[in-house]
Amino acid sequence: MASKIVVIGGIDGQLSSIFEKLSKLQSKNSFSFAIVVGDLFADPSLASPQDDATTSSLLDGKISVPLPTYFTVGGRALPQKIIDRLETANGEVCTNLYFMSKRSTTKTSEGVRIVNLGGVLDPDITAILSKEGYLPFHTEGDAKSLHGANTADILLTSTWPSSIQTGSNIPLPENTEPPTSEQCVAELCASLRPRYHFSNSPSFFFEREPFFHAPRETHPGIRFITRFISLASPNSSAKAKYLYAFSLDPTSPQPSTLPPGTTVSPLRIISSKKRFRANGPDQDDLNTYSRFSTYPTHHQQSKRIRQPPPGPAECFFCLSNPQLATHLITSIANEAYLTTAKGPLPTTETYPSLGPFPAHILIIPFTHTPTLAALPDAATYAEMQRYRSALHAMLAAKASRSLGAVTWEVSTARGIHIHWQFLPVPAELVAKGLVEAAFKVEAENEKYPAFTRKAVGDGKGEGGNYFRVWIWRPSLSESTPHTGRRNGATSADDAGEIDEKETELVLPLDTNFRFDLQFGRRVMAKLLGLEKRVNWRDCGQEEGDEKADAEAFKKAFREFDFSVEE
Repeated sequence: MASKIVVIGGIDGQLSSIFEKLSKLQSKNSFSFAIVVGDLFADPSLASPQDDATTSSLLDGKISVPLPTYFTVGGRALPQKIIDRLETANGEVCTNLYFMSKRSTTKTSEGVRIVNLGGVLDPDITAILSKEGYLPFHTEGDAKSLHGANTADILLTSTWPSSIQTGSNIPLPENTEPPTSEQCVAELCASLRPRYHFSNSPSFFFEREPFFHAPRETHPGIRFITRFISLASPNSSAKAKYLYAFSLDPTSPQPSTLPPGTTVSPLRIISSKKRFRANGPDQDDLNTYSRFSTYPTHHQQSKRIRQPPPGPAECFFCLSNPQLATHLITSIANEAYLTTAKGPLPTTETYPSLGPFPAHILIIPFTHTPTLAALPDAATYAEMQRYRSALHAMLAAKASRSLGAVTWEVSTARGIHIHWQFLPVPAELVAKGLVEAAFKVEAENEKYPAFTRKAVGDGKGEGGNYFRVWIWRPSLSESTPHTGRRNGATSADDAGEIDEKETELVLPLDTNFRFDLQFGRRVMAKLLGLEKRVNWRDCGQEEGDEKADAEAFKKAFREFDFSVEE
């Protein structure tokens, strides 16, 4: 069913007059919800006493918001009074007015998927993801993290995408200049292929011709169409258009024929060459989703109902989740990233030959998907293998080949976000076959099916759920080069092969038995004599200790991290 939506350009503090006008429009049109793109409030650094009084009236309920309305950070910081309310009200400023985190994915009760990136790019922010949720700045990592949403019905950005005017026959209004544009916003739009992309140009209105994105392997023959629209602010001296109303059915298919005037996509993708260093993410595609939305939807009910699986905005592994523990992230590449584990199994003393950190690492794809088989292409699997190879190289070099490694994966269609867990293990245990035996014996004790030795690659040929573990030991020869690729692999196919130094075991999973998702950790805890640390919740650390462990690992891994531009 189509939803009627109205989008409003930056209100700039004109709350009373705009919401009064919106109330009149609502009485005639019955919009499902409204969105503000741009700055909702007056500039705090220039705010007059009247602006401050207006903000207080809004918070006190003296200004009525007539329908569910969403907003986010624009080009300016939010007033402190609004920040104080948001800190205590879970994203709700007042009745019907909801704040969407600066970097977030929101799904309304009508099923409309909104992805937004607030603020402007600040290249001086060295963190991978910006940590100040209310300041008008973002990083390339923030933009990249939102690729994980995979799709969007509506994309909101404070800045224009680079090259959006390329191929367009629609000129800007006379005596105007295009607003700030960003390449990372262009790549975000190209990745999500939204039906609508809204931005803000305070002094003028601009609507580009629709453009179509090239079909993808996952949707052959389908050309996703995007409409880019930039709204003026209500106080524009040219009285330019600042309201845009439309109907949207998120379940409707893409049109079989292109609308008149549609052009090819003007958005360029800059690939391969690294644009960030280790303290910031890399290039093309990232993926995300949301689980139990951080901020309530406008029809959220107090009655408990069965929740659907988490989506990118709420997923613990999706970079678009505003609550993500970003201090654990240690490397971001093109399709995947590394993070230290929350509640690690080892301690800082477990591997003295390696360094003062637990070395319990997660390899996580950007794409929010329950299995590797559901990934759109082979690039993500290849890069995850490349990360695993780099970790092996680090162990061989730093621990003088005394450590091997175990990497395990639980692949089920009912999972949330596929990932690999990586742990060092004494190479002697691997060489003697004790690690393989431990997994097999534990499975037998649990009356699980038997493990088999086979390579399943990205899992596309398996046709079912499975638990997989790789058991690796380093070469006995110090002449083996550390290429950052698994066993010198140079392609995705090579990266999936097994050689004499690694064993891949697969245990099929089905509905005939209940599989313990902590099986891999439990086996390793027994092997390493860490049975008291089986439950990750019992191994919690202070945030300062987590940061110290992550920094120690990054220092050790730096020379093997292929995501760092040399």
